[in-house]
Amino acid sequence: MPPDDVRAAVRTLARLSRLLERGGGDLSLPQFRLLAMVEGGQRASFLADRLAVAKPTVTALVDGLVERGYVSRSQSTDDRRATQIALTSAGRKALKAAETEMAERLDGLLGRTSDQQTVLSALAALQAALEEAFQERMAGAGR
Repeated sequence: MPPDDVRAAVRTLARLSRLLERGGGDLSLPQFRLLAMVEGGQRASFLADRLAVAKPTVTALVDGLVERGYVSRSQSTDDRRATQIALTSAGRKALKAAETEMAERLDGLLGRTSDQQTVLSALAALQAALEEAFQERMAGAGR
């Protein structure tokens, strides 16, 4: 069983995700996460792997974002079975607006901590750990 401080961290991160989602404007947190992962053009399968969700989940998210004009979907030029997802200008605007609002909410909360830089450094370390875990997962999957 995880130590109490790890369980407390899980609860804190869950509460923090809700705080951020309320700042996402008309984007849900899963939609925001997907938009933040689309750089140039990404394959839907890559996005599913990157977000650690099933491909049908990405398809449903993309369907909603295409309907709202935030992403475009096209056939991959190198593999006709693959789908490329790209941000539209409206998607970039929605992402920037949500990110700005979320950052303001987080900044307000960070202002209540005794050492903002330590918290930010810890979050950066978690981001690096997430990236490392993703790379290991992809290497293990033979990608």
